[in-house]
Parts: sequence; C-alpha cells; structure tokens
Amino acid sequence: MTARDLAVTLFSHPTGPTVLTVAGELDFHTTPRLRATVEEIRLEAGSELVIDLSGLTYCDSTGIPVFVAAYHRAQAAGAALAFAGLNPDLTRVFGIVGLDQILSLHPTLEAAVAAVRSGG
Repeated sequence: MTARDLAVTLFSHPTGPTVLTVAGELDFHTTPRLRATVEEIRLEAGSELVIDLSGLTYCDSTGIPVFVAAYHRAQAAGAALAFAGLNPDLTRVFGIVGLDQILSLHPTLEAAVAAVRSGG
C-alpha cells in the first residue's frame, strides 16, 4: 500500500455486526471509495455497523462528511452504529467538530462491537 492508498473492507463479525475497516489515507482522492462503500451498506432497523478506523493513518476534511453521512443513514434506518480505533489525531478532530458528542466512539473493535450488540 502506498501513501495515497486506502483499503476499505467489509466483513461480518462472528457475533453479528457488519464491520467496515478503513486503513491508509483518507483524502480528496480516496474519499469517493469510502463514500461508495458506505452508501452500499444495507442498513435497516436492528442492523449493526461498526466502522473500524484503527488502520487509518490520515484523514483530511473531505473524510469527515462520510462519517456524518454514515451516522445519518444509520439513524434514519434505526440501525446501531459505532466507531472503533480512532488515533489521537482523529480523536482530536472529532472533538473539535463535535462528532464526539453524537457518535459512539470506542478504543477497540471489540469494544465497539459490544456497544452495538448492547444497543449502546
């Protein structure tokens, strides 16, 4: 993977939730790939989605609206959504823009899975 690469992977966690892993750099050039994947995820009442950002090394301002859109889609569908593995820089950005107030943020994938499984 080069510095401008972004890997976006979907899989089903053994306990049920859909997990979207995002690794690499999220910027103007790679955001469309993530946006398309988020838009393709089937969300419905009772479904569970975890977005794992533990492999994300960089995120510019074009990436933030994708996370907000995922939140709005989950809310509209009645689906549970949690984010996992934010690095300190991304945690700071989420705090500055207020996303830490509306998104369910967790230090690890397993913590985020447990949160969506418990409805919290």
